[in-house]
Formats: sequence, C-alpha cells, structure tokens
Amino acid sequence: MAAPNILLVSDNDEISNYIREILVGEQGCSVSVEFDAMAATEAMKEQNFDLVILKMETENPHTEELVKNLKKIDPEAIIIGLLEREDPEIAAKIPRIGVYDTITIPINEERLSFLVKKGAELHALAFTHRKLYDGLKEQNSALQKQNTFLAKRIEESTKNLTRLYEDLRSTYMRTIKTLAQAIDARDHYTHSHSQNVAKYAVAIAEELNLSAKDIEIIREACELHDLGKIGIQDNILVKPAALNEEEWKLMKEHPQTAVKILQPLTFLHAVIDLIQQHHEHFDGTGYPSGLKGEEITLGARIIHLADAYEAMTSARSYRKTPLTKEQAVAEIKKFSGTQFDPQIVKVFLKVVNKL
Repeated sequence: MAAPNILLVSDNDEISNYIREILVGEQGCSVSVEFDAMAATEAMKEQNFDLVILKMETENPHTEELVKNLKKIDPEAIIIGLLEREDPEIAAKIPRIGVYDTITIPINEERLSFLVKKGAELHALAFTHRKLYDGLKEQNSALQKQNTFLAKRIEESTKNLTRLYEDLRSTYMRTIKTLAQAIDARDHYTHSHSQNVAKYAVAIAEELNLSAKDIEIIREACELHDLGKIGIQDNILVKPAALNEEEWKLMKEHPQTAVKILQPLTFLHAVIDLIQQHHEHFDGTGYPSGLKGEEITLGARIIHLADAYEAMTSARSYRKTPLTKEQAVAEIKKFSGTQFDPQIVKVFLKVVNKL
C-alpha cells in the first residue's frame, strides 16, 4: 500500500509542524496542512485524502459542522480528532459525529503511527467497497434496463405469436366450416342444416345461462358436427329410403371420422368432445360409445336435441314432408328421459316458440 496522503487541520503551527515532521520524516506520508475550516473544505474537494487529522476544541462550535462537511465530500473519510487534553465532552460526541478515534497532546508517536496506518487501511477498504457498490448499482441499473427491454420484446413477441395463432386458428376454422357447409350442400335437403342446429342450440344454452365461452364452443361444434359425413358415399347420404344395416353402420361412424379430422387442431379439443358425443342418448342407447346421463357432456346433450329438432322440421331425402313444429315438439316430449335429457327438454320447451 502506498504511503498515506493526509490532511492535517490545525491552527497551531507548533503542533502542526511536529505532527508533520513525524508523519513525513518517519513514515513517508504526504501531509497537507490547513489552518481553518474553509481551507480544509476546499482542499478536501481538490484532493483525495486517505486520512484527516482534525484539531478539535470544545469551545469551537464549527468543529462538528466541519466534520459533517468533510463527510459530505468524502462519505468514507476517516477523521482522527486531535485533542490538546482529555475532554469528556468531546469524547462523548466522537461516535455521534463520525470521528474514527482521537489522540491527545503530548503526542504518543506509536499510537499516532498505529491510528494513521489503520485509518488509511480502513479508508482504502471503505473506498473499495463503495466502488464495488457503485459498480453493482450501475450493473443492476443496466440489468434492469435490459430486463425492461427484454420484457417489452417478449411482450411484443407474445402479442405477435398470439396474433399469428389467432390468424392461423381463424384460417383453419374458415376452411373447416366451408368444408362442413359443402357437406351440408351435398344434399339440397340439408342445406344450412348446421347453421340451423347452431341457432337452436345457442338459444337453449343462453336460456341455461351458460358462459359466453361455453356458448361459443357449442356454436362451433354445431357448425362442424356433421363434418365426418365427408366419408359417407352420396348413395348412402342422400338415399331416399331407409338405410340397411350395413349402410347404417357406416353412417354411425361419422362422429369418429370428424374426431380424426379435427384431432390435430388442439385448440378445438372442447369442440371435438361435443362432436364425438352428439349422437349419444340419455338412456345409453346412442353411439359411438353408449354414454348415458351426465356421462354425456352438457353441450353434446344440447346439440343432440337441437340436431333432432332441426332434422324433424326439415325436408329430407327419405321424408319429403317435414314435421310441423307441434309434431316435432310432441316427439321430443315423447322421448324425454330416453333419447333426450329431460332438463334440456324442459329448457327447449321454454324457447321453442322464439325459434
């Protein structure tokens, strides 16, 4: 460690010269001597001192103020108080005002050397600590700025990905819905069938006070529920007579076919469940899984009733004259508890006249 650079503040030439002689001659220190507070303050601003030796007097009210000013300039300043005699009043102030230690006249050279050495080392440690602290603070500030920047980039990227996801989802849905509409259009009797089923199912769902999200899932499931009929041949799909056993077996595969088509689109998993179950009967006699009661998803129970009502009230290749509303309602009441969920039937009867 280099020889300390010391600021000595004293208005006593004799004491100043004596201390300076000890520190410079015997220890090789660099000592700057100032005689008053103003000069000491200016010197502190201009140079970096490892230690300050300050003559302290009880009757001088500016001593404490000078210590505060020196500490403002160098918060790590190590100040040793120089006392002409033991002074209990000043000794009591020492810890409070920030003075490191004191030395009294006559000077004990050994104690002075010890205090100068330890004081300079302490100042070096404190200075290093502050540099490290300031460096860490600066790095922390830089990291915070970088984190803020990265957070904004992530937010922007997330928004872009969300927008891209929604665009892709919208494109897929438009494509699939167009395909579903094309399937409805294969038989002019079923044109707009899916849209009508959606209208009826949504009316029931709204009467049940389902959430907007659940209603939208039901709507999408209705629009796609017959997608699996893409695998049914036209001679079966538009057959004017009743289907034979083999043809009916093929027809009953259409929910599972739709599931296979839609399964890769993970955002449609809730919709897929409704499509898969929309031909299940409340008493367990439906297909493809023979589910019963509340094993069947609520949305699927709603779609099943809406699908049946739409089919009954529309002309079909196998039945040119549709049932009247009254006849269709009577059929639904008849099969309440077997084919249809009684609670869904009850709600349907409340809204049927609004359809």
